[in-house]
Amino acid sequence: MDKLEGRIRNHDREIEKMCNHHFQGFVDSITELLKVRGEAQKLKCQVTETNQKLQTDGKEVLTSMDELRQCRLQQRNIATTIDKLTHCLPVLEMYSKLQEQMRSKRYYPALRTLEQLEESCLPQAGSYRFCGIMSENIPRLRTHIRDASMSDLKDFLESIRKHSDKIGETAMKQVRCSLKNMMCLSFIRNVLQIPGAHDLVDFSPVYRCLHIYTVLGARDTFENYYRKQRRKQARLVLQPHSNMHETLEGYRCYFNQIVGFFVVEDHILHATQGLVNRAYVEELWELALSKTIAALRTHSVCLHTTYIIFMGYGFPVNQLFDMLLEMRDQYGEILLKKWNQQLLDQDNYSPIPVASRDEYQRIAGQFPFQDPELDKMPFPKKLPFSEFVPKVYSQLKEFIYACLKYSEDLHLSSTEIDDMIRKSTNLLLTRTLSHCLQYAIKKKNVGLAELVQIIINTTHLEQSCHYLEEFISNITSVPPDTINATKLYGTSTFKDARHAAEEEIYTNLNQKIDQFLQLADYDWAAAQGGGQASDYLSDLIAFLCSTFAVFTHLPGKVAQTACMSACKHLSTSLLQLLLEADVRQVSMGALQQFNVDVKECEKFARAGPVPGFQGDTLLLAFIDLRQLLDLFTQWDWSTYLADYGLPTCKYLRVNPHTALALLEKMKDTSRKNNMFAQFRKNERDKQKLIDTVVKQLRNLIATNQA
Repeated sequence: MDKLEGRIRNHDREIEKMCNHHFQGFVDSITELLKVRGEAQKLKCQVTETNQKLQTDGKEVLTSMDELRQCRLQQRNIATTIDKLTHCLPVLEMYSKLQEQMRSKRYYPALRTLEQLEESCLPQAGSYRFCGIMSENIPRLRTHIRDASMSDLKDFLESIRKHSDKIGETAMKQVRCSLKNMMCLSFIRNVLQIPGAHDLVDFSPVYRCLHIYTVLGARDTFENYYRKQRRKQARLVLQPHSNMHETLEGYRCYFNQIVGFFVVEDHILHATQGLVNRAYVEELWELALSKTIAALRTHSVCLHTTYIIFMGYGFPVNQLFDMLLEMRDQYGEILLKKWNQQLLDQDNYSPIPVASRDEYQRIAGQFPFQDPELDKMPFPKKLPFSEFVPKVYSQLKEFIYACLKYSEDLHLSSTEIDDMIRKSTNLLLTRTLSHCLQYAIKKKNVGLAELVQIIINTTHLEQSCHYLEEFISNITSVPPDTINATKLYGTSTFKDARHAAEEEIYTNLNQKIDQFLQLADYDWAAAQGGGQASDYLSDLIAFLCSTFAVFTHLPGKVAQTACMSACKHLSTSLLQLLLEADVRQVSMGALQQFNVDVKECEKFARAGPVPGFQGDTLLLAFIDLRQLLDLFTQWDWSTYLADYGLPTCKYLRVNPHTALALLEKMKDTSRKNNMFAQFRKNERDKQKLIDTVVKQLRNLIATNQA
């Protein structure tokens, strides 16, 4: 074991020597190896970076190669498409042209394009699917063109139906103008070339549809349809409205539609070849003539211009002329209805302000007005009447002119024309204008100022009636003093209206007074009266003063009557207020306040709110109330009872029934003023005195009744 251990030690020493000998080399190798590892890591990073750059550059090359391949593919496709489109483009252009023509409703060129597309373009394009679709659509397109042109024709028929009255109105105006200038009747046929009338009618749908149906080989179908529809429209036009006879405008519209219908048919007759013929138009004319004559035998209207127009178109018009003669007695009714609406226009009920002489002369030209005093006044100034006066006078003259115009071509004598005009004017005055004035007077919102203006207006209109007489005589050349000549009733019409306005003023004033009296609020149990008039009465007096100030333009009698009527009504209403059943007790203090109010009324009457009263005439309206109040406030029963029935009695206007009623109210008051009054000597004496007077009044009443 020792040797073994010794041997082990020897070997350990040898191993240690060997290790010590090779240790430095080992360390150097490790050091070299560590250096190699760092360099290897750097090499690895460089290789990785180089690989990434190579991959990136390769991707760009691949992308460019893909784009290049795609572009070459597109170039081949484009070249192929261009080659194919070169063969198909004429077909597409032709079809686009067709669609555009159809959108712009150029149907005849569309038919030509459709024919060219079908016969030349589609066979050259090849057997593409869209060419097959186009070929299949061609019959449908022809049908659509035919239906669209027919739709335009229907719109045209509807348009001329709506505008036939305006076409006829334009024709009538042009014919009247041509007659005034002595132009030939052949001018009428050119009416559709007049600016304004032609704008209402576009005949191109008729021409277009006729041409298209001719190309399609269906002209007969189109002609039959057009004539059938126009016959239906003719029946509608010739059927008068149920209320046509009520206004002149209704007749004018009826005949304008008829004229417009035949103006259109005459234009179609001369502008188209065979769509309508003379026999067809004359057939419609015979129908129109029979329907029109039937309608006019029931009603009436002015047919002069209609008669002239149809004569200018070569239609037989003898029956229409006969109708003109038959209708002259009925024509005035239509004018009356028309003027009834015009005369009811609103009036401002204010005097007309005139700022210059030119304006004054203009109004004087409308209405014959003469006032030397007003002429001397400087401008600006006001005319006494309102706009209603010159307006009514001008409309009366227009009405007379309308009556004269109707009779111009009827070959009547001057006397017959004068008689017809005067009778129609009298109807206008007594019926229409009278109703207008009564309506203006009776309507709810009319006030006192308006009523005063109506009276002034009717006064001036009444004074102008003789000018109307002269006006009619001048235009008919028939003197007004001719035997059996009809006189105008204007004076009586305006006088009646003025009287109605006066009565309305009286009534209106009384209503205003009643409204103020409703505001009265007396303390009937007051111990003593105040020293001033009640507020409601002061307001009432102020209202009456301002109202009567407006009456300065009225005739004196009207103003005085209105003032006296108002004072009497005020006096009566105050007495009724004092005696009404709701007032159960009246104290002496309340009676004193009432007396102050009556004195205020007497002061108003004494001041003379309206000139023309003699002395204290207006005070007599309050005499009954004054004597009654004096009797109670002065407690002068001995005088009243002693002198009752004598002509010289101080309290002659005091009725014993009225005195008894008021005394009963004071009797009740004296008992209830103080619950201990019966224990006071003065109150007991007063109660006894009242009871005694009451008993004496009852005996007086009983004696007089017996």
